[in-house]
Amino acid sequence: MEYVYAALILNEADEEINEDNLTDVLDAAGVDVEESRVKALVAALEDVDIEEAVSEAAAAPAAAAGGAAAGGAAAGAADDDGDDEETSDVPDTTDDDEDDEDDEAGGEGLGELFG
Repeated sequence: MEYVYAALILNEADEEINEDNLTDVLDAAGVDVEESRVKALVAALEDVDIEEAVSEAAAAPAAAAGGAAAGGAAAGAADDDGDDEETSDVPDTTDDDEDDEDDEAGGEGLGELFG
């Protein structure tokens, strides 16, 4: 992750993301730099608009939360339809672990590549 963070720092500072700059940032942070990982990251980010990728990543959890809230509201509206029947035989489909899985899947690609 240090490599990705270094690239984000360079992007934020409006510096070019190249091998020399990336290595300098990593050295300054006290990271034991592996040239192959630096080259792989620079190559992987060559055609990537980092600002767009960051904004999409920030919007993804909000979209997932919005979908869950809408689903919960729909379920609540269904419960308030006036029927007083017991619905205990209906399985509870809400699972807190699903949100955790979605969060983990969001960064899988970069983590797998540089992890």
